[in-house]
Amino acid sequence: MSNPTRTRTCIATREARPDTQLLRVVVDPDDPTRIIADPGRGLPGRGAWITPTLEAFELAESRRAFGRALRVSANVDASNVREYIAGESESSPANRKQVVKRTKELMSLQP
Repeated sequence: MSNPTRTRTCIATREARPDTQLLRVVVDPDDPTRIIADPGRGLPGRGAWITPTLEAFELAESRRAFGRALRVSANVDASNVREYIAGESESSPANRKQVVKRTKELMSLQP
């Protein structure tokens, strides 16, 4: 039996889309003021979904949507998400490898 496609809302555009078309982001477990990309969708914690384009990223930043969606009261650093999206749009394998490596490191720290 196949998995049903779940619909999620982009924090920037507010458009409902299938989760396969969006990027999940979470608060870094090591630094609660840092937002990181979770392309494997396996990191713990509350997640938020964004359309993986630089335009959507900039819109989310200008609206302070990351902190609101992830319920973080401090100013957040979303540079990791920007780098991931920019790497995806430029098809940078080095950036993807770095993000995947960091995600695996964080997942290995889970109990």
